[in-house]
Amino acid sequence: MTASRRQRTADARADVLADLERILEEGGAAVDHRVVANVACGEQTLPVHVVCLGNRDPAVPAVGLFAGVHGLERIGTHVVVAFLRSVIRRLRWDDTLQRQLEALRLVFMPLVNPGGAMRGTRANPNGVDLMRNAPIEAVASVPWLVGGQRLSALLPWYRGPTGAAMEVESRALCDVVRDELIARPFSVALDCHSGFGAVDRIWFPFAHSTAPIAHLAEVHALAEIFEQSQPHHRYVFEPQSRQYLTHGDLWDHLYLVAAKQPASMFLPLTLELGSWLWVKKNPRQLFSRAGLFNPGLAHRHRRVLRSHMPWFEFLTRAAASSKRWLPEGEERERHARAALLRWYGASP
Repeated sequence: MTASRRQRTADARADVLADLERILEEGGAAVDHRVVANVACGEQTLPVHVVCLGNRDPAVPAVGLFAGVHGLERIGTHVVVAFLRSVIRRLRWDDTLQRQLEALRLVFMPLVNPGGAMRGTRANPNGVDLMRNAPIEAVASVPWLVGGQRLSALLPWYRGPTGAAMEVESRALCDVVRDELIARPFSVALDCHSGFGAVDRIWFPFAHSTAPIAHLAEVHALAEIFEQSQPHHRYVFEPQSRQYLTHGDLWDHLYLVAAKQPASMFLPLTLELGSWLWVKKNPRQLFSRAGLFNPGLAHRHRRVLRSHMPWFEFLTRAAASSKRWLPEGEERERHARAALLRWYGASP
């Protein structure tokens, strides 16, 4: 890599955090902003930002949008920040948005792993893969290394030492989810990633088990109303376990924490952007580590940013209107049967 290319790459990493901080400044007093952790990265200390908008009442539903758990996957942060920017700028004139926020809480955590983003690595500065860092073990065999390993931080997918506390970034994410989402009667989380497959996928738990989750009917109902309202979408809805199992998945861990609170319904989802398509269209990206996870050309980057706005808008509307579509009684049983057939090939 030439010196000029190294500098451009370093600038792109720094811009991820700088762009977020610019939009926070633009939001000003209209947003509830706090730093929930500070991460050591070489000689720097980097903040982990959380931004909230809307009704603070714990009785109203919430949507949490997360990204940057893997520092190398900058496009996820860009997508979440693009939506945050849109919301903040619409606050000035959009009466419909203002009314929506009276019945909804929006939570943004666009860069969970700022140290990894600055270093251009999947892991945090300690070499730990945050999505393998939760205290949860897969109940069946996992792919070697990919499913999480404790051999060495020099190898990818490192979970951290056995028995160690979760990393500061993982703890910060869990605290935000517990305080802002799980504490409510209904909430949805969406965590944005890239680096798998040639199509965009919406994954739901579990990643540590092939068993269906307790709220399978609700996930199916959510997918159904999205498919009805956006019939030409290109997402694949599926449990992550259809692709592979892992140890230490943060969202499995948090879902099981929420399951202990019967008054809370928490649906964690992952948007897995299909980055192989970008590589297929531009094979030169194979020679760049970042190119495996991010669109390399400006027009493709812009296309990704705008193509997911309908999905984000849908989630906010669905959460605010959850009482109108969450299934009950016989309708819930119908969704449960349909979900088992669709995603597990089985009848109840």
